Amino acid sequence: MADFTEVAARVWVARYPWFDVNVTLVGGERGLLLVDTHGSAAAAREVVADVRRLGAGEVVGVVNTHWHFDHTFGNEAVRGAYGPVPVTAHEDAADELARRGEEVRQRYADSPDDPHRDDVLATTVVVPDDTFSSAKVLDLGDRAVELVHPGRGHTAGDLVVRVPDVDVVLAGDQVEESAPPAYGSDCFPLAWPHSLDTVLGLLTSGSVVVPGHGAPVDRAFVEQQRNEIGLVAQNVLDLAARGVPASEALAAADWPFDPDLLEQAVLRGYEHLPRGQKRLPLA
Repeated sequence: MADFTEVAARVWVARYPWFDVNVTLVGGERGLLLVDTHGSAAAAREVVADVRRLGAGEVVGVVNTHWHFDHTFGNEAVRGAYGPVPVTAHEDAADELARRGEEVRQRYADSPDDPHRDDVLATTVVVPDDTFSSAKVLDLGDRAVELVHPGRGHTAGDLVVRVPDVDVVLAGDQVEESAPPAYGSDCFPLAWPHSLDTVLGLLTSGSVVVPGHGAPVDRAFVEQQRNEIGLVAQNVLDLAARGVPASEALAAADWPFDPDLLEQAVLRGYEHLPRGQKRLPLA
């Protein structure tokens, strides 16, 4: 159980201990938009119970900020509770979830001691059925909600949700507060700083930014994180230009985050280098 806290008029955020993930509700006269659905059907049933306890209305639509299972595996249970509501995501996020959802389930199948194993294995993956490539507006009657794909970063299919009438942006895992930004095997470390520049273009000095994980933040926090993510990208570019192999890169520079968390940032960064910036050896 988690409490939905109102961070702006008719925008509520609940923070769940598993992954410290945020689930957000945006209210309008047509009902509630649920942004991200948690990591399993069982976890999402808890979310549904918390939504009903809030008593602000019925869910009429779902948005997935990216494909990762801690944000999408609850889609099944939300539809079980509210019927065939549309599930909206960037087209790349839908493609990745369809392609890689079973990989996640297999990873849990191979982890018998994980306390969430059975819940994940009992979950049916529901792929978003309402997709877009660049931007989309969802109509909640008396409120328009804007979805923007800022570019590749945490994944290929990230989106951010802007509620312009109250100056709120739901950033998904483009921004993280309770841990350093997560560079996974599907990240785009060289593009991520530029994607955050787009996110910053949606913010004012008074914006409330809800990260994918952790407490709401402000524009200054996003600016700082953008600069740190930018330094990761710049280090990769500089090291590659000097011919430093990827295998030696983490020991060859000062990093803004724990180097143990940046293995995929370096590997993926070297993979994505512009052709003219590659120097041998890079292995």
